[in-house]
Amino acid sequence: MAENREKLQLLLVTGLLGAGKSTALRQLEDLGWEMIDNFPLRFLQRQIDDLTEEDRTQAPIAIGFDVRTRDFVPRKFLSYLETLEARDDIAVTLLFLDCAGQELERRYNETRRPHPLGHGRPVHEAMAAERELLARLRERADFVFDTTRFSANDLQQTIREHFSPGSPRQMALTVTSFGFARGIPPVADLVFDMRFLDNPHWDEKLRPLTGEDEEIAQHIESDPAFAPAYGKIEDLILTLLPLYERQGRGYLTIAFGCTGGRHRSVYSARKATAALRLAGYSPTLVHRTLRSRGADLVEGNQPALDTRPGTA
Repeated sequence: MAENREKLQLLLVTGLLGAGKSTALRQLEDLGWEMIDNFPLRFLQRQIDDLTEEDRTQAPIAIGFDVRTRDFVPRKFLSYLETLEARDDIAVTLLFLDCAGQELERRYNETRRPHPLGHGRPVHEAMAAERELLARLRERADFVFDTTRFSANDLQQTIREHFSPGSPRQMALTVTSFGFARGIPPVADLVFDMRFLDNPHWDEKLRPLTGEDEEIAQHIESDPAFAPAYGKIEDLILTLLPLYERQGRGYLTIAFGCTGGRHRSVYSARKATAALRLAGYSPTLVHRTLRSRGADLVEGNQPALDTRPGTA
């Protein structure tokens, strides 16, 4: 994450209550960040200004805040954020954790905790007020993680991928395969839908295999649609990456999807990872749904999304 090790690395973590801020901060602390939660914002400037030159070379600092934080006024906070960004001794990043209202309401019902903005109102009205209050922060954030479909482990993994101290200066790349039946990865930046390819699921001999097997690779490579389409995808990725780096992007996730996340997306992600490594990048390869027992079932239940000979 750091581009200059002499700068103080400051991560400001906020978002909707129940979206996972506490989980994110605990993971950051495990990664070596100095963590402060619900720190009164009027003391924030004083705390940062009091840091010595030696402090700036120590652990990076993560500060969590939300609508419960004393002195929290979005307009004033954004003004101070601009002041921090103008300084040449601080590298500041704003992380916003979001979540769909229905899922947040479910989480509140499970914990039976009242919403701080409730004041006797139904929880959905309190959440709407909170979302409106934080709208400008979400727009301004450097990273927005939607945790609607995240488990605690998913969020922890995402935090590790994006905010591990000492990350290399080169933009960190993640290439992932996934199944559309389980949703697009929330943090994906580039998404490629490989469902236009012939689906190995409909070949009984190939069905038990995955995109990591040579037989699947041969099947996909023999599809006349694969080479021209994948070639353009690879060219696009290699064209865009230097442009993203020029804009200061520290992290990028490239996702390949198919119906179940078992065959076509896995092979495509593997092939793209190899091409990126050949080009001098060091991507991390992740298969989100490869080992899912339900992958075969969703493949079989959605033939309309596939391209079998003789089907529409």
